Amino acid sequence: MGKESDSSAMEIDDEKSNISEQINPKFSINVLQLLKSAQMQHGLRHGDYTRYRRYCSARLRRLYKSLKFTHGRGKYSRRPITESTVTEVRFLHVVFYMAERAWSQAMEKRQLPDGPNARQRIYLIGRLRKAVKWATLLAQLCAVKGDSRTSLEAEAYASYMKGNLLFEQDKNWDTALMNFKSARAVYEELGKYGDLENQVLCRERVEELEPSIRYCLHKVGESNLQTSDLLHIGEMEGPALDLFKAKLEAVMDEARSQQAASMTEFHWLGHRFPISNAKTRVSILKAQELEKNLHGPAADSLPAEKRLSIFDKIFTAYHEARSSIRNDLVTAGNAENVKDELNGLDKAVSALLGQRTIERNQLLVSLAKSKLNKRRDDKNEKLTKPEELVRLYDLLLQNSADLSDLVSSGRDRKPEEVAFAEECVLKSLVFRAERCFYLAKSYSLAGKKTEAYALYCHARHLVDDALHKLEAATNSDEGMIKELKMLHEDCRSNSCIEHAAGILEEMKAPDKLSKKISTISLAGGDKKLEKFLLEKLDVYESAVGDSNTKVVPHIQPFPPEFQTIPRNPIVLDLAFNAIDFPSLENRMKKDKKGFISRLWR
Repeated sequence: MGKESDSSAMEIDDEKSNISEQINPKFSINVLQLLKSAQMQHGLRHGDYTRYRRYCSARLRRLYKSLKFTHGRGKYSRRPITESTVTEVRFLHVVFYMAERAWSQAMEKRQLPDGPNARQRIYLIGRLRKAVKWATLLAQLCAVKGDSRTSLEAEAYASYMKGNLLFEQDKNWDTALMNFKSARAVYEELGKYGDLENQVLCRERVEELEPSIRYCLHKVGESNLQTSDLLHIGEMEGPALDLFKAKLEAVMDEARSQQAASMTEFHWLGHRFPISNAKTRVSILKAQELEKNLHGPAADSLPAEKRLSIFDKIFTAYHEARSSIRNDLVTAGNAENVKDELNGLDKAVSALLGQRTIERNQLLVSLAKSKLNKRRDDKNEKLTKPEELVRLYDLLLQNSADLSDLVSSGRDRKPEEVAFAEECVLKSLVFRAERCFYLAKSYSLAGKKTEAYALYCHARHLVDDALHKLEAATNSDEGMIKELKMLHEDCRSNSCIEHAAGILEEMKAPDKLSKKISTISLAGGDKKLEKFLLEKLDVYESAVGDSNTKVVPHIQPFPPEFQTIPRNPIVLDLAFNAIDFPSLENRMKKDKKGFISRLWR
C-alpha cells in the first residue's frame, strides 16, 4: 500500500513538472556558433566592422517585424524585453544582436586610420557600456528562459564583454582578468562536450582569450612578459583579438615616441641628416624595428607569408616617412639649408625603400623557384612557369636600375655611394643572367630547341662576365658567387641537352619525311582517324598529349555532327483552288441612302 502511494506521488510530481515545462518552455541557443557564423559571413573575416554593424541593424529590423515587436508608429517608445516578454527564442536573438551592434560600432571607431580622438573615444566607451548592458540582459534572460548550456554560454559572453570594456578603459585590470578567466573556464568546459564543430569553436575561443589574459597579467604585475613576447602574441588572428591589437599598437606607438625623442639624426652611406619632425622619426624607427625581424637571427625560421607581411608594413612605414618629409619641404619656405637636408633625407628613405623592394622581389623569386620543379600535389598548388620568373627578374632589373640612378644622382658623392652604385650594377648583371636562363627554359618547354640553345649559350656568357666582375670586387658576396657557379653548370648542361636534342631531331627528319611520303596514296586511301576520348574510355591513353608539344586534344569532336531528327509533316491544301464557293451578296447589309445623297451621286 505504501509503495502504491509513493508511485502515485511520483507520477503527480512528473505531471506537474511536464505542465510547468509546457507553460515555461526552455529555449536553446548555441551562442558561440551563432556569434562566429554571423561574424565570419558578414564582414569580420576581413575586419570590416561597418558591414557587420549594418548586418546587425538589418537583422534586428527583420526580427522586430517578424515578432511584431515594433516601438510605435508615430512617436518612438521603446518596449522593454523582460522575462514575460520572451515567448519565443527570437526575442533572445534580439538581445544578442543589440549587444553585437553596439560592440561593432565601438570597434568601428577603434579601427579608424589615425585612431579615435577624445570625442570618438568617449563614444567608443559608451557603446561598449551599451554592449555590456545588453550582454548582461541576455545572460539574465537565458538563466530563466534557456537551458543550462545556453545559460553558460550567455554568461561567458557577458563576461567577455565586461572584460573588453575594462580593457579599453585601462583600469580595474584585476576585474578584467577575472572576467576573461571566467569566460575561458566556461569555454574550456564546453569544449569537452558536444559535436566536433562545437569543440573546435570553443578551443578557438580559448586561444583568442589567452592573449588578453596574458596582457592583463602583465599589467597587474603577475607576469614577466617582455615587449617581444607581447608582439608575438599580437601576431595571432581573430575578431576577438582586434581590441587587444589596437591596445598593443597604441602602447608600441607611445614607446616609439619616447624612443624617437632621442633620435635626432639619420645615418645613410656616410651622410648625416637631422630629423626635426616627430612623425618622421616615429615612422623610420618603426621601419627599423620591423627590419630587425627580417635580418635578425630568427629570420630564417619565419614562413614566407609572414616575411611578406613584414615587408608590406615596412613599405607603409617608409611611405609615411616620405609623406612627412615632403610636407616639411612644402612648408620649408626659402631656407636653402633646410631644403637640402630634407631632400637628402628623402633620397635616403627612397633608397632604403628601393632596397627593401629588391629584397621582397628576391623572396618572391626564391618562392617561385621552389615551385618550379615541384610536381602537383593533392592540394592543387599552382606551379610556377619559367615565364613568371622572367617577369620577376624584369622587375628586379628595373628596381636595380632605379636604385642605381637614385644613388648616382646629386653632387658631392661619397665613396660609400659610389661603392653602393657599383654593387647595384653587379646585381643587375646577375639578374640579367638569371633572366636569360629562365627565358631559355621557357623556349625549351615550348619546343623551340634552336632558340633555347642560343639563349643558354648567351646566359653562360653573361654568367662568366658577372663572375669575373664579382671576383674582382673588394666586398664580393660569397653566396652570390656560389649561386652563379651553379647557374653556370646548369647553363652548360642544358645547352648540351638542347644541342643533342636538336641533332637528334635533324637525324630523324629524313626518316620522318620518308614515312610520311610512303603513306601518301594516289588512290585517295582513307586516313586513319584517331578515336576521341569518349569513344575509348576503357583504354588508359592520354587524349591531351605532352605539355612540351602543341597537339590538338582529342576529347570530343567540335562542332558536333548533325543528327537526323523526325519532322512534322507538311500539309498542302490542293482542293482550295478547285472549290466554287456560293455567292453571299444577298446576305450582306445594304446601305440606305437618303434623298440628299442621291443628288450628290
